[in-house]
Amino acid sequence: MKAMVLPRLANLAENQAPLKLVELPIPVPREGEILVQVAVCGVCHTELDEIEGRTPPERFPIILGHQIVGRVAQTGPEATRFRPQERVGLGWINSACGQCAFCLKGDENLCPEFKATGRDADGGYAQYTTVGENFAFPIPPVFTDAEAAPLLCAGAIGYRSLRLTGIKDGDHLGLVGFGASAHLVLKMVRHRYPQSQVFVFSRTPAERDFALELGAAWAGGFEAQTPVKLQRAIDTTPVWQPIITALNNLDKGGRLVINAIRKEEVDKEALLKLDYARHLWLEKEIKSVANVSRRDVAEFLELAAQIPLKPEFQEYPLEEANRALLELKERKIRGAKVLRIA
Repeated sequence: MKAMVLPRLANLAENQAPLKLVELPIPVPREGEILVQVAVCGVCHTELDEIEGRTPPERFPIILGHQIVGRVAQTGPEATRFRPQERVGLGWINSACGQCAFCLKGDENLCPEFKATGRDADGGYAQYTTVGENFAFPIPPVFTDAEAAPLLCAGAIGYRSLRLTGIKDGDHLGLVGFGASAHLVLKMVRHRYPQSQVFVFSRTPAERDFALELGAAWAGGFEAQTPVKLQRAIDTTPVWQPIITALNNLDKGGRLVINAIRKEEVDKEALLKLDYARHLWLEKEIKSVANVSRRDVAEFLELAAQIPLKPEFQEYPLEEANRALLELKERKIRGAKVLRIA
């Protein structure tokens, strides 16, 4: 099979083609696993964190990619949940122990043995991949393969982030950064919380215009002041200044949810601008998001099918994965990016 593999960590500023196209044997599903023939795989900012070492893979070479849609090509021993040719999706959560205190209360995203697709196990930048059958999800028929791929991470983590804000209809929500996840959150809010207005912060005019096209009430730069105070905010950026921006615009008792697996070091000095009285006092909260659970993915796919919530996306052939990643790094974004594998 063809696969784009990451042989080692790389700095994209110095190496703009860190992934290599190789031929590999098709993996064989083990007990309880399914073999998936990959149709498409979404491209996520987390792949940049993996490539540049902020959340490094456990081993090399590794096949990245965790927004996977394909069809069951083969079932392993004792795997009975799916039939051959059934369409399935795979997300960031690849496995968890199922026995720890976190798993038993449904917080398997916090399991100490949490494994991530495309980081701790080979992912979807390839023609085939395997996964435990209980960590695959049926894809609602309302979505094409390419429409479904961003839902499996950008959508699911956006859904979890929105839930963690504790938003109520009528609350003003700030979206700090406007990539694949945030544009789906905006669509969700307009459906579930019609009385809530969404205020978008982005460094690029193109993203700000895109937000307004999708129904944002306001869009401005990272240093801008919103016309009203925000009760809730979600930061999806890889940098630090947006945290100060969000806290500065947050109302008393407001909550900021940081939806990022890692932050880069480039502007960490921005935290020196933090002023306790202006940014944190009066019971403001900061909460982070860690991974996703199977519940997040399953609930979000059901909600997305009901709306129906269809993402904006750009498609690339597998061989152009490096270009898609570089454009993501350079903030050349309109919605999500998807690799066409088959």
